[in-house]
Amino acid sequence: MDTTQGARPSRLDVTPAAATLLRELADAHGPLMFHQSGGCCDGSAPMCYPVGEFLISEGADAYWGTLHLDGVEPIDMWMSAAQFEYWKHTHLTVDVVPGRGAGFSLEAPSGKRFLIRSRLLTDAEDEALNPSS
Repeated sequence: MDTTQGARPSRLDVTPAAATLLRELADAHGPLMFHQSGGCCDGSAPMCYPVGEFLISEGADAYWGTLHLDGVEPIDMWMSAAQFEYWKHTHLTVDVVPGRGAGFSLEAPSGKRFLIRSRLLTDAEDEALNPSS
């Protein structure tokens, strides 16, 4: 993340390996989006869908951030509004590892699964992203 020159910090990043898989999925399925699962069946995995396949609900879901990858339309990430309140002081990085993830996410047949790596925001990032907290 680049916070120089007054740029607003980001809540979201992606590893090179995850970016490669996202480009492959976008080539096969078109524009993509993520919804960060809050648990239950899929644990707390980032679920990747074609845009429009997972309906976002105003008030129930919160926008987390956007991934910008060369050659791919921007990929927005969403999560439930309640989960956002718990995680809003956190920076998330989308990564990929070998293994089978949840059956609802696009990468499931690939033998890989997306996962989230997280860290707390720095004080400066937190103030910029959550000024009223």
